[in-house]
Amino acid sequence: MTPAGLYLDANATEPLRPAARAAALAALDLLGNPSSVHAEGRAARRVLEAAREAVAARFGARPRDVVLTAGGTEANALAVHGLGRGRRVLVGATEHPAVLAAAGPEAARIPVRPDGTVDPAALEAMLAAGPPALVCLMAANNETGVLHPVAEAAEACRRHGALLHVDAVQAAGRVPVDLAALGADGLAVSGHKLGGPKGAGALLLRPGLALPPLVAGGGQERGRRGGTEPLPAIAGLGAAADAADPASAARLAAMRDTIERQASAIRPDLVIPGAGAPRLPNTTCLALPRAPAETQVIALDLAGVRVSAGAACSSGKVSASPVLAAMGLGALAGNAVRVSIPWNAPEGSAEAFVAAWAAMQKALSRRAA
Repeated sequence: MTPAGLYLDANATEPLRPAARAAALAALDLLGNPSSVHAEGRAARRVLEAAREAVAARFGARPRDVVLTAGGTEANALAVHGLGRGRRVLVGATEHPAVLAAAGPEAARIPVRPDGTVDPAALEAMLAAGPPALVCLMAANNETGVLHPVAEAAEACRRHGALLHVDAVQAAGRVPVDLAALGADGLAVSGHKLGGPKGAGALLLRPGLALPPLVAGGGQERGRRGGTEPLPAIAGLGAAADAADPASAARLAAMRDTIERQASAIRPDLVIPGAGAPRLPNTTCLALPRAPAETQVIALDLAGVRVSAGAACSSGKVSASPVLAAMGLGALAGNAVRVSIPWNAPEGSAEAFVAAWAAMQKALSRRAA
């Protein structure tokens, strides 16, 4: 494979799907504002509503309950600030930084078990210990791929009069995600994690749930999100929602399992956080003792392999992963890389990664000796 050909960072952004590209390009040629009542405006509105309907159909909501946003971060912030108004906020200890930032430092953290899944007993106790809450729990972790027991958490929330918001940005399109089936009150998705363009997302709401706007404006999105909608990105979001089929999970899971099996055979001391829990089919996290994550990412990049560290980058510096620290990995929290396989990964991607990873770990071992 060429250096540009081994892209394994799908959880950062998926490659653009052909249908999403075509929809976005077509929408760029539309002149009208979706809020205008003349012919050009109505044409733009039809495209907007078609995308809304596609998102609603894919993820189990009514079209009128889909709030189109500029991305997953905005969708999560809208839910936290809107649904959390007048409520205490409880957030999973391994939530995405966008949710943690929206919830603020005063939000209580729900602990996770060593496999990365939320602790149901701890959640139950926290719900019982105070007034009605908003619980924020991601469907799938962005670093480990671990799937949380969201439906079980929803039942606990109902028993205690709490609301549940689910960050489904990583899960959507990779495993079945349905707002109604999960029993959630809010659910956030992001276009570019589905294979759509960057710049669009959506917040899906339980029917009848009121939501004050985070950004006030001209009454767009039924008064729940002001500002002219980014039509090309939203058109691509709708097309990507149509095209992102969880039925392809088996092929990606086979690649993930090949990576884990072969890498573990090369380095028996390799740790795979969350390996014992249900996970996304496309995601693995590899923690290599005595090998800083940043060093691994750079070495693999120089070999033409694109992966991420197990932690977010800030000002170009990779820090120890709070997610892995919450799972009790200690020093290994700074030694993990995330491999996330895109929807269009060619056959042989797993073997090509393992070959590059094997050479990388061998070189690092010699350097450390």
